[in-house]
Amino acid sequence: MSIFREFLLHPRTTGAIAASSPALARALTDGLGLERARVVVELGPGTGPVTAAILARMAPDARLVAVEANGRLAAALRRRYRGHPVDVVHDSAERLPDLVDAPVDAVVSGLPWTVLPRPLRTRILDAVGAVLAPDGGFTTFAYVHAAWTPPARDFAAELGARFRTLQRTPLVWTNLPPACVHRATGRREPAGSSSTPPGERAGLRGRVRG
Repeated sequence: MSIFREFLLHPRTTGAIAASSPALARALTDGLGLERARVVVELGPGTGPVTAAILARMAPDARLVAVEANGRLAAALRRRYRGHPVDVVHDSAERLPDLVDAPVDAVVSGLPWTVLPRPLRTRILDAVGAVLAPDGGFTTFAYVHAAWTPPARDFAAELGARFRTLQRTPLVWTNLPPACVHRATGRREPAGSSSTPPGERAGLRGRVRG
């Protein structure tokens, strides 16, 4: 299972030339309260290095839903994490509300935001907002060589508009390429929307849709 091979075959949807390093995986999973989470979603897990970091922090009775659009990678992930509390779903991240019931405590993303068409990027962020708990956290990363490009600046501005708190970590130099992490918390409610009552949320938590 090679992320570089998938990059060569599908450069616009894979986005990475190498798997995330352990240091980047730690940065992506820091500050999310994964130890207290009940349901966590990972978007674009690829070959699974961040999946391992998430599982290492989660409570034994918590559940991870990994959404991977690449069928080969999804199949390999199922084999790698057989017997672990991971539901690997081969589907598009924009369909997240159809794949897992809200509320989700945290979303960790490895998607290549800067190469995604803007309409698709917006739909995925809308999907994240639809399932993420109001106090949930969202993390993703940006490669240093693309961090100041117009698509990257647009994406950071979108995150700032959707979350009350947005932080960017120092560069993780031990990743290939070096990358920084965006950590967002405090989801803003869309205009005219209302939160699901806590009693209803408790009944939904943890059920993955087929």
